[in-house]
Amino acid sequence: MSDMTGADLVDLDLSADTKEAAARALAERMAARGRVTDLEGFLADVAAREAQLPTGLDGGIGIPHCRSEHVTAPTLAFGRSARGIDFGAADGPADLVFLIAAPAGADDAHLTILSSLARQLMNAEFTDALRAAADPARAAALIRGEEPAAGDEDSAERASADGEDSVAAPAAASAVAATAPATGEPQPSAAPEPPFRIVAVTSCPTGIAHTYMAAESLENAAREAGVEIVVETQGSAGFERLEPEVIAAADGVILAHDVPVREKDRFAGKPTVDTGVKAAVNRPGELIGEVRAKAARGEATAGGAAGSAGTAAATPVERGGEPGEGYGTRLRKWLMSGVSYMVPFVAAGGLLIALGFAIGGYEIDKAPSVTDHFAWAQADSWAALFFQIGGVAFAFLVPVLAGYIAYGMADRPGLVPGFVGGSIALTVNAGFLGGLAAGLISGAVVLAVQRVRIPKALRGIMPVVVIPLISAAVVGFLMFVVIGKPIASAQEAMTDWLDGLSGANAVLLGALLGLMMCFDLGGPVNKVAYTFATAGIAVSDPSDSAMKIMAAVMAAGMVPPLAMALATTVRARLFNAAERENGKAAWVLGASFISEGAIPFAAADPLRVIPSSMVGGAVTGALSMAFDATLRAPHGGIFVVPLIGNPLLYLVAVAAGVCVTTALVIALKGLRKQARDSVTRGPGDADPSTRTPGAKQPVSA
Repeated sequence: MSDMTGADLVDLDLSADTKEAAARALAERMAARGRVTDLEGFLADVAAREAQLPTGLDGGIGIPHCRSEHVTAPTLAFGRSARGIDFGAADGPADLVFLIAAPAGADDAHLTILSSLARQLMNAEFTDALRAAADPARAAALIRGEEPAAGDEDSAERASADGEDSVAAPAAASAVAATAPATGEPQPSAAPEPPFRIVAVTSCPTGIAHTYMAAESLENAAREAGVEIVVETQGSAGFERLEPEVIAAADGVILAHDVPVREKDRFAGKPTVDTGVKAAVNRPGELIGEVRAKAARGEATAGGAAGSAGTAAATPVERGGEPGEGYGTRLRKWLMSGVSYMVPFVAAGGLLIALGFAIGGYEIDKAPSVTDHFAWAQADSWAALFFQIGGVAFAFLVPVLAGYIAYGMADRPGLVPGFVGGSIALTVNAGFLGGLAAGLISGAVVLAVQRVRIPKALRGIMPVVVIPLISAAVVGFLMFVVIGKPIASAQEAMTDWLDGLSGANAVLLGALLGLMMCFDLGGPVNKVAYTFATAGIAVSDPSDSAMKIMAAVMAAGMVPPLAMALATTVRARLFNAAERENGKAAWVLGASFISEGAIPFAAADPLRVIPSSMVGGAVTGALSMAFDATLRAPHGGIFVVPLIGNPLLYLVAVAAGVCVTTALVIALKGLRKQARDSVTRGPGDADPSTRTPGAKQPVSA
């Protein structure tokens, strides 16, 4: 640990007001030591990690951290703020800030040391000692573990006394779980009731800090509650799997993670609490109480032999969410679950259909089935083959949408009624609206069935027989008899409205869709606009209005990455080295209609990049609609230009939006640079170009 931090990496009077300024101040110390090669690139990586999940912890702690290719060796910088800095913790600002930097390829030994520090942050004596440290050298020594904090002796004694406790390593726990050897001594007739046993998994996106802090927090809470717990930390330094006998002996499971748990099926059939990693850091006692309550009620995760009715564990799309989320947030997650699984079918089917049209012309949809006639040497046969394969892929869109909405709500038991309901939506011509309704109804029905208390002997057949049977029957009845036809009428009315759009209304719709496509660059709002467009062309004979909408959506989605690429080319000095490198990749991503190519720029500077992108996207969407450009392919970017109606004007619309966004980004970043330079120099300072070479220059926060 001695080479990871030092007095020169400690600031006991951190004057920053924001988390960005705090990260910059501490990162500058790392750069001065030669541990960071590109300050701006490293800070962009820190910001990107912060955007995934706030790094503030209860108790006045902030732990911004990341892996970065701009870091030469694992490094930790510490700052203490008198005023406090907001890192997103529920209990308020942080006065202790730890900036942890790990190289992209850090070795396990270094990462293990960093994980040990993360566990120390859960020790109140350790943080109290840091708050009381009078000089940087003592603070650095405390962090390195060279000076014991007050109370550490007691902690050591407690750890020794607990040496056989199950919060030890998994190997030790498995030894405890093993059968005790016979001693020949008489045993008491009534053994005391064994303690409640929990196995847990913790993991976070970076695998450096939250992973190990959550483990330490759970272990401390379990010790206080008289509960045995064994934690598997799936961190950057790898992980040691829990022994199968330890899992088998467990009475409950806690999964605290923000990335998928590896080999999660090991825990099927156990009472499970599935939540975000910060919940384990901030309220471990509640999680332990929750899993004990589930075990008392006989609840367990579906999928194992003991899969229960009544499982209340978080569903796949809710991992990382916090209890108390609003219904709107949960609804968005459920819908995005369906859309994310549907999009590959849209892309594959749509591009195959477009390829069929490109080879065989727009009459190819009237070709006979290739099972009846296929000539290897005829282009029309290949065109018909591509078109018909694409049509089959498109036929899955609504069932997949409905099935995976239900999956997002109720996990695997939701798949059967979801797919059945989605297929019925196609049968009654209810389209995508019917698929949305079928998915939500299916998930709700499964959740209702799972809450019915049943005899323990019947729990084993619930996931494979009872739940699919009852839920499919209920959803089928509702879709065929009750709501299918009304939804079909609404779908037809919406289609007629789109067909009637023209003039200013069509242009306004194009601008709105452009704004949505560029608002969150592949996020939920972007996906809503994209799904709306693909729904219109996911039929055998889409209308002109539907194809215009598809063209406008794809054009707007290409604008942000292309604009960022152009901006880094014409004004490279406004961007750091990492952004300039990302700009090269953005050319290809933008041309391929992958809006996510602009995310690194938006994460680093959202207030300038996102509004500029939205303005450019709106311009492109409006112009595309005004030019009557059409598109039958749901994806492909410039590579499907031959399939676009009015292709030259379409490219003009894209170019116009790119230029608008580029100009706005350059202007806003230029103003920011001027303001920063003026603050750096001060009102009476000379121009930096006239200063003495080698003189130390102040750095703006």
